[in-house]
Amino acid sequence: MPIRHCIVHLIDKKPDGTPAVLHARDSELAESAAIENMLADLNESYNAKQGKAWGFFHAESGAHPFSGWLKEYFDGGKDFTAFSRIAVEHLQKLMEESNLSVGGHVLFAHYQQGMTDYLAIALLHHSEGVAVTDQLDVTPSRHLDLGQLHLAARINVSEWQNNQQSKQYISFIKGKNGKKVSEYFRDFIGCQEGVDGPGETRTLLKAFSDFVESEDLPDESAREKTKTLVDYASSQAKLGEPMGLEELSGLIDEERPKAFYDHIRNKDYGLSPEIPADKRTLNQFRRFTGRAEGLSISFEAHLLGDKIEYDEAAGTLIIKGLPTQLTDQLKRRN
Repeated sequence: MPIRHCIVHLIDKKPDGTPAVLHARDSELAESAAIENMLADLNESYNAKQGKAWGFFHAESGAHPFSGWLKEYFDGGKDFTAFSRIAVEHLQKLMEESNLSVGGHVLFAHYQQGMTDYLAIALLHHSEGVAVTDQLDVTPSRHLDLGQLHLAARINVSEWQNNQQSKQYISFIKGKNGKKVSEYFRDFIGCQEGVDGPGETRTLLKAFSDFVESEDLPDESAREKTKTLVDYASSQAKLGEPMGLEELSGLIDEERPKAFYDHIRNKDYGLSPEIPADKRTLNQFRRFTGRAEGLSISFEAHLLGDKIEYDEAAGTLIIKGLPTQLTDQLKRRN
Protein backbone atom coordinates (compact mmCIF):
# COMPACT_ATOMS: atom_id res chain seq x y z
CA MET A 1 0.00 0.00 0.00
CA PRO A 2 2.28 2.82 -1.22
CA ILE A 3 1.66 6.06 0.69
CA ARG A 4 2.08 8.97 -1.72
CA HIS A 5 1.50 11.83 0.71
CA CYS A 6 0.47 12.09 4.35
CA ILE A 7 0.02 14.98 6.78
CA VAL A 8 -1.59 15.64 10.17
CA HIS A 9 -3.00 18.93 11.47
CA LEU A 10 -4.50 19.70 14.88
CA ILE A 11 -7.77 21.53 15.52
CA ASP A 12 -7.96 22.41 19.20
CA LYS A 13 -11.62 22.83 20.09
CA LYS A 14 -13.13 22.31 23.50
CA PRO A 15 -16.80 21.45 24.09
CA ASP A 16 -17.21 24.65 26.16
CA GLY A 17 -17.85 26.86 23.13
CA THR A 18 -14.44 28.55 23.00
CA PRO A 19 -13.15 29.24 19.47
CA ALA A 20 -11.39 26.45 17.60
CA VAL A 21 -7.65 26.98 17.16
CA LEU A 22 -5.82 25.47 14.18
CA HIS A 23 -2.27 24.19 14.55
CA ALA A 24 -1.30 23.43 10.95
CA ARG A 25 1.75 21.43 9.95
CA ASP A 26 3.76 23.15 7.22
CA SER A 27 5.25 20.05 5.55
CA GLU A 28 4.32 16.47 4.78
CA LEU A 29 5.20 13.61 7.09
CA ALA A 30 8.33 11.74 6.05
CA GLU A 31 8.00 8.08 5.07
CA SER A 32 8.36 5.76 8.02
CA ALA A 33 7.26 2.39 9.32
CA ALA A 34 5.19 4.18 11.97
CA ILE A 35 3.18 6.02 9.29
CA GLU A 36 2.62 2.80 7.34
CA ASN A 37 1.50 0.96 10.48
CA MET A 38 -0.81 3.80 11.48
CA LEU A 39 -2.52 3.88 8.08
CA ALA A 40 -2.81 0.09 7.99
CA ASP A 41 -4.45 0.12 11.45
CA LEU A 42 -6.68 3.01 10.40
CA ASN A 43 -7.88 1.13 7.32
CA GLU A 44 -8.52 -2.01 9.35
CA SER A 45 -10.56 -0.06 11.91
CA TYR A 46 -12.41 1.83 9.18
CA ASN A 47 -13.28 -1.32 7.21
CA ALA A 48 -14.62 -3.01 10.35
CA LYS A 49 -16.80 -0.03 11.23
CA GLN A 50 -20.51 -0.70 10.82
CA GLY A 51 -23.00 1.89 9.66
CA LYS A 52 -20.98 3.45 6.85
CA ALA A 53 -22.74 5.33 4.06
CA TRP A 54 -21.76 5.57 0.40
CA GLY A 55 -22.15 8.53 -1.89
CA PHE A 56 -20.68 11.06 -4.31
CA PHE A 57 -19.73 14.72 -4.45
CA HIS A 58 -22.21 17.55 -4.60
CA ALA A 59 -21.54 19.85 -7.52
CA GLU A 60 -18.67 22.16 -6.62
CA SER A 61 -19.91 25.40 -5.06
CA GLY A 62 -19.16 27.89 -2.32
CA ALA A 63 -20.97 25.61 0.10
CA HIS A 64 -19.15 22.51 -1.18
CA PRO A 65 -15.66 23.55 -2.31
CA PHE A 66 -13.76 20.40 -1.33
CA SER A 67 -14.05 18.55 -4.66
CA GLY A 68 -12.63 21.57 -6.48
CA TRP A 69 -9.56 21.65 -4.21
CA LEU A 70 -9.11 17.91 -4.63
CA LYS A 71 -9.28 18.21 -8.42
CA GLU A 72 -6.77 21.05 -8.35
CA TYR A 73 -4.39 18.90 -6.31
CA PHE A 74 -4.62 15.92 -8.67
CA ASP A 75 -4.30 18.20 -11.70
CA GLY A 76 -1.06 19.57 -10.27
CA GLY A 77 -2.33 23.05 -9.40
CA LYS A 78 -1.75 22.58 -5.64
CA ASP A 79 0.74 20.49 -3.74
CA PHE A 80 -0.52 18.12 -1.07
CA THR A 81 0.39 20.36 1.85
CA ALA A 82 -1.42 23.37 0.35
CA PHE A 83 -4.45 21.22 -0.45
CA SER A 84 -4.63 19.84 3.09
CA ARG A 85 -4.15 23.31 4.58
CA ILE A 86 -7.06 24.94 2.75
CA ALA A 87 -9.21 21.87 3.44
CA VAL A 88 -8.48 21.80 7.18
CA GLU A 89 -9.19 25.55 7.43
CA HIS A 90 -12.61 24.85 5.92
CA LEU A 91 -13.12 22.00 8.38
CA GLN A 92 -12.16 24.32 11.25
CA LYS A 93 -14.85 26.79 10.10
CA LEU A 94 -17.55 24.10 9.95
CA MET A 95 -16.44 22.66 13.27
CA GLU A 96 -16.69 26.12 14.79
CA GLU A 97 -20.33 26.28 13.72
CA SER A 98 -21.14 22.87 15.17
CA ASN A 99 -21.72 23.07 18.90
CA LEU A 100 -21.68 19.29 19.14
CA SER A 101 -18.17 18.79 17.83
CA VAL A 102 -14.81 18.67 19.53
CA GLY A 103 -11.40 18.98 17.92
CA GLY A 104 -8.69 16.46 17.27
CA HIS A 105 -5.87 15.53 14.94
CA VAL A 106 -6.95 15.64 11.28
CA LEU A 107 -5.19 13.10 9.07
CA PHE A 108 -5.02 13.43 5.28
CA ALA A 109 -3.45 10.48 3.45
CA HIS A 110 -3.13 9.87 -0.29
CA TYR A 111 -2.23 6.24 -0.91
CA GLN A 112 -2.61 3.51 -3.52
CA GLN A 113 -3.91 -0.02 -3.47
CA GLY A 114 -3.04 -1.75 -6.71
CA MET A 115 -3.72 0.80 -9.45
CA THR A 116 -6.35 2.67 -7.42
CA ASP A 117 -5.75 6.03 -5.75
CA TYR A 118 -7.47 6.73 -2.43
CA LEU A 119 -7.70 9.74 -0.16
CA ALA A 120 -8.42 9.02 3.50
CA ILE A 121 -9.45 11.75 5.93
CA ALA A 122 -9.99 11.06 9.61
CA LEU A 123 -10.42 12.97 12.85
CA LEU A 124 -8.28 11.17 15.41
CA HIS A 125 -8.19 11.35 19.20
CA HIS A 126 -5.79 10.13 21.85
CA SER A 127 -6.50 7.76 24.70
CA GLU A 128 -4.71 7.67 28.02
CA GLY A 129 -3.08 4.40 28.91
CA VAL A 130 -0.06 2.97 30.68
CA ALA A 131 3.17 1.40 29.49
CA VAL A 132 6.00 -0.56 31.07
CA THR A 133 9.45 1.00 30.52
CA ASP A 134 12.75 -0.80 29.89
CA GLN A 135 13.42 -0.31 33.60
CA LEU A 136 10.14 -2.14 34.32
CA ASP A 137 8.47 0.98 35.65
CA VAL A 138 4.80 1.67 34.90
CA THR A 139 4.31 5.07 33.32
CA PRO A 140 1.41 6.99 31.73
CA SER A 141 1.24 6.69 27.95
CA ARG A 142 -0.87 8.42 25.31
CA HIS A 143 -1.71 6.76 22.01
CA LEU A 144 -3.97 7.32 19.02
CA ASP A 145 -7.21 5.46 19.66
CA LEU A 146 -7.97 4.10 16.19
CA GLY A 147 -10.56 1.74 17.65
CA GLN A 148 -12.78 4.74 18.49
CA LEU A 149 -13.14 6.09 14.97
CA HIS A 150 -16.23 8.26 14.61
CA LEU A 151 -15.45 10.79 11.88
CA ALA A 152 -13.67 9.50 8.78
CA ALA A 153 -14.15 9.26 5.03
CA ARG A 154 -12.42 7.47 2.19
CA ILE A 155 -12.57 8.64 -1.43
CA ASN A 156 -11.84 6.29 -4.32
CA VAL A 157 -10.20 8.98 -6.45
CA SER A 158 -9.70 6.71 -9.47
CA GLU A 159 -13.41 5.85 -9.53
CA TRP A 160 -14.33 9.54 -9.19
CA GLN A 161 -12.03 10.52 -12.06
CA ASN A 162 -12.87 7.68 -14.44
CA ASN A 163 -16.56 6.89 -13.86
CA GLN A 164 -18.78 9.94 -14.08
CA GLN A 165 -21.90 7.85 -13.43
CA SER A 166 -20.71 6.35 -10.15
CA LYS A 167 -22.62 7.24 -7.01
CA GLN A 168 -20.52 5.31 -4.53
CA TYR A 169 -16.91 6.46 -4.77
CA ILE A 170 -17.04 8.07 -1.32
CA SER A 171 -17.65 6.16 1.89
CA PHE A 172 -17.97 7.81 5.28
CA ILE A 173 -18.89 6.85 8.81
CA LYS A 174 -22.47 7.71 9.47
CA GLY A 175 -23.43 8.82 12.97
CA LYS A 176 -25.55 6.40 14.92
CA ASN A 177 -29.24 7.14 14.51
CA GLY A 178 -28.32 9.99 12.15
CA LYS A 179 -26.68 12.06 14.88
CA LYS A 180 -26.02 15.62 13.81
CA VAL A 181 -22.55 15.41 15.29
CA SER A 182 -21.33 13.87 12.01
CA GLU A 183 -23.27 16.08 9.59
CA TYR A 184 -20.69 18.88 9.54
CA PHE A 185 -18.01 16.33 8.54
CA ARG A 186 -20.15 15.03 5.66
CA ASP A 187 -20.74 18.64 4.59
CA PHE A 188 -16.99 19.26 4.78
CA ILE A 189 -16.42 16.48 2.24
CA GLY A 190 -19.37 17.78 0.22
CA CYS A 191 -20.86 14.31 -0.02
CA GLN A 192 -24.42 13.26 -0.71
CA GLU A 193 -25.59 9.71 -0.18
CA GLY A 194 -25.96 7.81 -3.43
CA VAL A 195 -26.18 4.19 -2.36
CA ASP A 196 -28.30 2.76 0.44
CA GLY A 197 -25.93 0.05 1.72
CA PRO A 198 -28.41 -1.72 4.04
CA GLY A 199 -31.21 -1.45 1.45
CA GLU A 200 -29.03 -2.74 -1.40
CA THR A 201 -27.80 -5.61 0.79
CA ARG A 202 -31.37 -6.53 1.73
CA THR A 203 -32.35 -6.48 -1.95
CA LEU A 204 -29.41 -8.73 -2.82
CA LEU A 205 -30.39 -11.20 -0.10
CA LYS A 206 -34.00 -11.15 -1.37
CA ALA A 207 -32.74 -11.84 -4.90
CA PHE A 208 -30.63 -14.71 -3.56
CA SER A 209 -33.58 -16.19 -1.65
CA ASP A 210 -35.70 -16.02 -4.80
CA PHE A 211 -32.88 -17.65 -6.78
CA VAL A 212 -32.55 -20.53 -4.32
CA GLU A 213 -36.33 -21.07 -4.41
CA SER A 214 -36.52 -20.93 -8.21
CA GLU A 215 -33.67 -23.43 -8.57
CA ASP A 216 -35.34 -25.83 -6.10
CA LEU A 217 -31.93 -26.62 -4.65
CA PRO A 218 -31.30 -29.45 -2.16
CA ASP A 219 -30.89 -28.26 1.43
CA GLU A 220 -27.14 -28.91 1.52
CA SER A 221 -26.56 -27.02 -1.73
CA ALA A 222 -28.66 -24.08 -0.52
CA ARG A 223 -26.67 -23.90 2.70
CA GLU A 224 -23.36 -24.03 0.82
CA LYS A 225 -24.38 -21.22 -1.52
CA THR A 226 -25.64 -19.13 1.39
CA LYS A 227 -22.29 -19.58 3.16
CA THR A 228 -20.45 -18.62 -0.05
CA LEU A 229 -22.45 -15.39 -0.35
CA VAL A 230 -21.99 -14.40 3.29
CA ASP A 231 -18.26 -15.28 3.28
CA TYR A 232 -17.66 -13.26 0.10
CA ALA A 233 -19.66 -10.28 1.34
CA SER A 234 -17.90 -10.35 4.71
CA SER A 235 -14.44 -10.53 3.12
CA GLN A 236 -15.24 -7.60 0.82
CA ALA A 237 -16.54 -5.59 3.78
CA LYS A 238 -13.32 -6.35 5.67
CA LEU A 239 -11.32 -5.04 2.71
CA GLY A 240 -13.54 -1.99 2.44
CA GLU A 241 -14.49 -2.98 -1.11
CA PRO A 242 -17.96 -3.37 -2.67
CA MET A 243 -19.37 -6.70 -3.82
CA GLY A 244 -19.20 -7.36 -7.55
CA LEU A 245 -22.37 -9.16 -8.64
CA GLU A 246 -20.68 -10.99 -11.53
CA GLU A 247 -17.87 -12.15 -9.28
CA LEU A 248 -20.36 -13.27 -6.63
CA SER A 249 -22.39 -15.16 -9.23
CA GLY A 250 -19.31 -17.09 -10.32
CA LEU A 251 -18.51 -18.05 -6.74
CA ILE A 252 -22.06 -19.21 -6.02
CA ASP A 253 -22.17 -21.58 -8.99
CA GLU A 254 -18.86 -22.38 -10.66
CA GLU A 255 -20.52 -24.64 -13.23
CA ARG A 256 -23.00 -21.93 -14.25
CA PRO A 257 -21.14 -18.73 -13.27
CA LYS A 258 -23.73 -16.45 -14.89
CA ALA A 259 -26.84 -18.10 -13.41
CA PHE A 260 -27.33 -15.86 -10.36
CA TYR A 261 -26.23 -12.74 -12.24
CA ASP A 262 -28.73 -13.46 -15.03
CA HIS A 263 -31.45 -14.08 -12.43
CA ILE A 264 -30.80 -10.61 -10.95
CA ARG A 265 -30.86 -8.94 -14.35
CA ASN A 266 -33.90 -10.81 -15.68
CA LYS A 267 -35.97 -10.06 -12.57
CA ASP A 268 -34.86 -6.40 -12.59
CA TYR A 269 -34.12 -5.98 -8.89
CA GLY A 270 -32.55 -2.61 -9.64
CA LEU A 271 -29.18 -3.52 -8.14
CA SER A 272 -25.98 -1.77 -9.18
CA PRO A 273 -23.19 -3.95 -10.64
CA GLU A 274 -21.24 -3.27 -7.45
CA ILE A 275 -22.84 -2.73 -4.07
CA PRO A 276 -21.39 -2.14 -0.59
CA ALA A 277 -21.92 -4.96 1.88
CA ASP A 278 -23.72 -3.88 5.04
CA LYS A 279 -22.39 -6.12 7.81
CA ARG A 280 -25.32 -5.57 10.16
CA THR A 281 -27.78 -6.75 7.49
CA LEU A 282 -25.59 -9.72 6.62
CA ASN A 283 -25.39 -10.81 10.25
CA GLN A 284 -29.18 -11.17 10.29
CA PHE A 285 -29.17 -13.41 7.22
CA ARG A 286 -29.27 -17.11 7.81
CA ARG A 287 -31.64 -19.69 6.45
CA PHE A 288 -33.53 -22.45 8.21
CA THR A 289 -34.36 -25.26 5.80
CA GLY A 290 -35.85 -28.72 6.06
CA ARG A 291 -37.55 -31.39 3.93
CA ALA A 292 -39.49 -34.49 4.91
CA GLU A 293 -42.23 -36.62 3.30
CA GLY A 294 -43.16 -34.18 0.54
CA LEU A 295 -42.83 -31.10 2.77
CA SER A 296 -40.20 -28.43 2.06
CA ILE A 297 -39.74 -25.40 4.31
CA SER A 298 -37.13 -22.66 3.95
CA PHE A 299 -37.07 -19.20 5.51
CA GLU A 300 -34.67 -16.48 6.61
CA ALA A 301 -33.74 -16.32 10.29
CA HIS A 302 -34.86 -12.73 10.78
CA LEU A 303 -38.48 -13.80 10.09
CA LEU A 304 -38.51 -15.99 13.20
CA GLY A 305 -40.56 -14.30 15.88
CA ASP A 306 -42.12 -11.97 13.31
CA LYS A 307 -43.89 -13.72 10.44
CA ILE A 308 -42.97 -17.15 11.75
CA GLU A 309 -43.56 -18.47 15.27
CA TYR A 310 -41.94 -21.66 16.55
CA ASP A 311 -43.44 -23.68 19.41
CA GLU A 312 -40.68 -26.02 20.51
CA ALA A 313 -42.88 -28.00 22.93
CA ALA A 314 -45.56 -28.68 20.33
CA GLY A 315 -43.13 -29.01 17.44
CA THR A 316 -45.11 -26.58 15.28
CA LEU A 317 -44.54 -23.52 13.10
CA ILE A 318 -47.12 -20.79 12.61
CA ILE A 319 -46.55 -18.90 9.35
CA LYS A 320 -48.15 -15.52 8.79
CA GLY A 321 -48.37 -13.57 5.55
CA LEU A 322 -48.30 -16.50 3.15
CA PRO A 323 -47.11 -15.81 -0.42
CA THR A 324 -49.98 -14.89 -2.75
CA GLN A 325 -48.98 -17.64 -5.17
CA LEU A 326 -49.35 -20.23 -2.39
CA THR A 327 -52.70 -18.91 -1.14
CA ASP A 328 -54.07 -18.91 -4.70
CA GLN A 329 -53.10 -22.56 -5.08
CA LEU A 330 -54.72 -23.42 -1.75
CA LYS A 331 -57.93 -21.73 -2.79
CA ARG A 332 -58.04 -23.77 -5.98
CA ARG A 333 -57.18 -27.06 -4.29
CA ASN A 334 -60.71 -28.42 -4.81
